[in-house]
Amino acid sequence: MDERRPPRSGRGTAGGKPPGGKKGPADRTTAPKAPEARKPRPGERPRNLARKADFDEARANRTRRDDGPAEERQKPAADAAERAPRQRAGRKVREQAERDAAARRPQAGAASRRFAHALDVLDAMSYGRATADKAKNDWFRGRPHVDGQERAQIERMVDDVMRYRAGLDWWIDRAGRGLPPTDQARLVAMQILVRKRKPKDALAQVRRPDPELSKLAEALGDHTIDHPDMPGATRAGIPAWLEPALAERFGRDLEAEMQAMLRPAPLDLRVNALAGKRDLARDRLAQDRLEAAPTPYSPLGLRLKPGTDIGPAKALADGLVEPQDEGSQLASLLADARPGQFVVDLCAGAGGKTLAMAGQMANRGRLVALDISEGRLARARTRLRRAGVHNAECRELDRKWIKRHGGEADRVLVDAPCTGTGVWRRKPDARWRLAPTDLPELTAAQSRLLDDAARLVAPGGRVVYVTCSLLRAENEDQVAAFLARQPDFTLRPIAEVWAETVGGAPPAKGDMLLLTPARHGCDGFFVAVLERKG
Repeated sequence: MDERRPPRSGRGTAGGKPPGGKKGPADRTTAPKAPEARKPRPGERPRNLARKADFDEARANRTRRDDGPAEERQKPAADAAERAPRQRAGRKVREQAERDAAARRPQAGAASRRFAHALDVLDAMSYGRATADKAKNDWFRGRPHVDGQERAQIERMVDDVMRYRAGLDWWIDRAGRGLPPTDQARLVAMQILVRKRKPKDALAQVRRPDPELSKLAEALGDHTIDHPDMPGATRAGIPAWLEPALAERFGRDLEAEMQAMLRPAPLDLRVNALAGKRDLARDRLAQDRLEAAPTPYSPLGLRLKPGTDIGPAKALADGLVEPQDEGSQLASLLADARPGQFVVDLCAGAGGKTLAMAGQMANRGRLVALDISEGRLARARTRLRRAGVHNAECRELDRKWIKRHGGEADRVLVDAPCTGTGVWRRKPDARWRLAPTDLPELTAAQSRLLDDAARLVAPGGRVVYVTCSLLRAENEDQVAAFLARQPDFTLRPIAEVWAETVGGAPPAKGDMLLLTPARHGCDGFFVAVLERKG
């Protein structure tokens, strides 16, 4: 019988080598002796985490040298972390010092701030294709900290660039040596040519003026906006394509009329006849330190200086007054809306003339404000509630509604969309948003609206056609074409209607009324009263 060799000490029978000479699991039960940890060579990375401490110690030993500047240059990262808060604190102190220095220069800082704000609004108009009113309102809505006085100054800067844009561009082209007429260049040129600022003062408002802008400012230093070499349309501040039509209207008075358009318009208010009389409104405004004078023609009008901030006035919040140009007030009065009548404002917009007619109707009868824009109608509803109007409703323009109420209305006011050439004082950017293709489109729309009004009006009733245009194509020519299409209508002489509604004699001759800024001090308005035969 074979005898087996007894197992070695410390090993079981399984400790023998298996076939093939390979070690089994039991052969590894005793861990080998760990070798002595080797310190890393200079610059060597640790092979594992267990030896990282040795690596860190070696690195620290390498950085420790003789005392002196070299040690200061080799401080560990912990020292840099300690310095960071001190650096941030120092930066805040310097920034606060810069703000304090700016506060000690209130005029220069305020001028630069206003310049930058005006440039923002002009950029929104140029690149966003927004109207000046929308661009300004959107910009200020997001900055409630801008007070009323500063807002008025910024708006004036924007409006002056739009008023004098033709002349500013002419000068930039003449003196700018290839500099394009950017909004920034126009602002600088306006300060020098219109407001007569010194070039260095105008440039001081620009944060980082480039050399070309500086050269332009220096070239403009001895000039004003007018120059004998300017074309007539440029000097008048009108698009060249509109010059023949305006010259046909005014003849030799064209320049005087257009110069009046370049002056800022006053702020006109209409007294709400449902809430009080003009003397009461004037006294209430005086309580808010607002000095108002009666308008020369409208018995409901009060006039304040251009740029007056009416927003905080309690008379406005209480619905006693509403902003409305005197020309628009007169157009509303000539509609002759009476208590108990059915009156339609066919192009109501935000409800200015609707409010005026509601006062004439003394909250009796039915007043319907129609418009294609729900947004404008929403503003009209707010204003009507504030004024205490109870007999008016606002609805979107719908020709089915017109057909359903055909032949029922006593008065239909058509404040038609137009070129707006009469309100350039208040909307100076409007002249530059017009294109030659706009006029035929607008006259076609005016004809359709007049025909809609003719369907609505009852026998003996009136269509009152109103535009804020100075062009014959939108005014007298439009009325003549309407009378040719609608033989059952006649033109009621404006002198008769004026005597019945405003009182006295109108300030212009003829059977139709044309108001202009130069002649009457109000916006340009046209009014024709068309009566349906009974």
